[in-house]
Parts: sequence; C-alpha cells; structure tokens
Amino acid sequence: MIRSWLEIAGIMVFAASGVLSAGRKGMDLVGVAVIAVVTALGGGTLRDLLLERHPVSWVAHTSYLWACLAASALTLVYVRYREPPARALAVADALGLALFTIGGAQIAQQTGVSGLIVILMGVLTGVAGGVLRDVLSAEVPLIFRSGQLYASAALAGAVLYHLLDRVGPLREAAGIAGMALIAALRLGAIVYDWRLPTPQVPRPS
Repeated sequence: MIRSWLEIAGIMVFAASGVLSAGRKGMDLVGVAVIAVVTALGGGTLRDLLLERHPVSWVAHTSYLWACLAASALTLVYVRYREPPARALAVADALGLALFTIGGAQIAQQTGVSGLIVILMGVLTGVAGGVLRDVLSAEVPLIFRSGQLYASAALAGAVLYHLLDRVGPLREAAGIAGMALIAALRLGAIVYDWRLPTPQVPRPS
C-alpha cells in the first residue's frame, strides 16, 4: 500500500514537472499531455521492461495514468491563474526524483534481483522520465549537465535505502531516509549550487 502511494505521488509530481517544462516551450495541449505522461511514466515503464514485469505498471493499474492526467490538469489550471515560482520545475523534479527512486528500488526488490540491480533500477526509475522530458523538450538532460547532483543524488539515496533495509527491520524507515537524502542533495544543488567535481581531460592539440 505504501509503495503504491509512493508511485502515485511520484507520478503526480513528475507529471507537474512535465507540464511546466512543456508550457515553457510553448507546446499545445497535446504536446503538454505527451510530455507529462512520458515524464511521469517513462522511468517506471523502462524499469518494468528490464525486469520483465508484464504488463507494465500503468497498464496493470490505470489509476497511475489517471493520477498523471489529474496532476497535469491541476497544474494547467494553477498556471493559468498564477505564475509558478522560478524554481517550481526544479523543486517538483527533485521531489519526483526522491519518490520514484525509492519506489523503483522497492519494486525491484520484489522481483528477487540482487542488491546492485535494486539500486540501479531505483536510479533508472528516478532519472529516466526526466531525461525523456528534457530530450523531447529540446533541453540538455540534467544528468548530462556539468557537475549536477542529479543521478548522483538518486544513487546516494538508493544505496542508503538498500543498506538500511539490510540491517534494519523497518523498510518504511529506510525508504523515508533514502528519499530524504535524495531530496536534500537535489534541493541543495538547486539552492546552493552544490556540484560534483568535474574531471579535466586535456584536449588533443
């Protein structure tokens, strides 16, 4: 039950970020809907295909698709009457990243895969939707921007979740800790411009 609510919350937050991204590119309603759905459901779809979970989550549970459409509609209504804060897209993306990464890791656990795959599937679930959104919006994906704490934040949270889950009795507490770390790192990167060191490779002369 908790995992289902995590997925729905992540879907709604990512759908909102997709709407904001598409709206800033001047797309029509069809374009906005496509970007919202791809952002919200793309990561989970890739995860399910790689884990051979059939049917994929939003086909088996149409409530996920309805949640995506509802969040998109609410976001459109909101931005019609009020201008979203400058960092609204980045904050929505950070919260979606936290929710989706841990939710994806928990789903991977249920399939019996190794700890390494649990971590990787969590990261994939968290970042893939945002990558697809940025590519379709003609933006450089966040994970490819120099020094950005994005995939690295998801990786840190997924690792923390997996370690705490192995040593502790409460999976819910491990999930909360993992999400909190992801959100803190990503929001810190947004507000304080936290960055990873970028290796300098000399270009051939």
